[in-house]
Amino acid sequence: MGMFDLEEQFTFYGAYHNNPINIALHTVFVWPILFTALLLLNFTPPLFSQSPILLLGQSFLVLNYGFLSTLIYALYYVSLDKKAGSLAAFMCFLCWAGSSFLGHRLGFALGWKVVLASQLLCWTGQFIGHGVFEKRAPALLDNLAQALLMAPFFVLLEALQYAFGYEPCPGFHARVQAKVDAEIRAWKESKNKKIS
Repeated sequence: MGMFDLEEQFTFYGAYHNNPINIALHTVFVWPILFTALLLLNFTPPLFSQSPILLLGQSFLVLNYGFLSTLIYALYYVSLDKKAGSLAAFMCFLCWAGSSFLGHRLGFALGWKVVLASQLLCWTGQFIGHGVFEKRAPALLDNLAQALLMAPFFVLLEALQYAFGYEPCPGFHARVQAKVDAEIRAWKESKNKKIS
């Protein structure tokens, strides 16, 4: 699978997220997972001695692993689609800045507890979406890195498509949905063969 082929990436992720309730649960829970992961990474040491950055009279923006992760996500999303990717990159940097601010306010002693509670809630919600509504194991069991990297962009593209009819290119959603339907049929056939 090409890491920079949006249609392939979206097809892979979409084959595991076809139920509307599961998609809604992911829309609610995916970005908080990224936010709280960045909150935890806020407590890593600076990558450069010039950190932190002074912003609004506060020095809470540190160029650490949280920033590096944000930069990787942002660049990846922009490489997949300029318009939606730029919005996703902006949202990633907002998450980094917000989680850095929150981490600065909470400190590590309370921050990791907030992260733990949020991660447990959000992951549980997603696993319920897969087990109860999708009736299929999550994508992360087949490709952990791809699922974690693609999840925020997937739910953003789903929301943009639903709210505004956005497509990265003409016919994108029709082509992807046809491939998703074929992937789901193949998975069901494989599952039925294993049972019989």
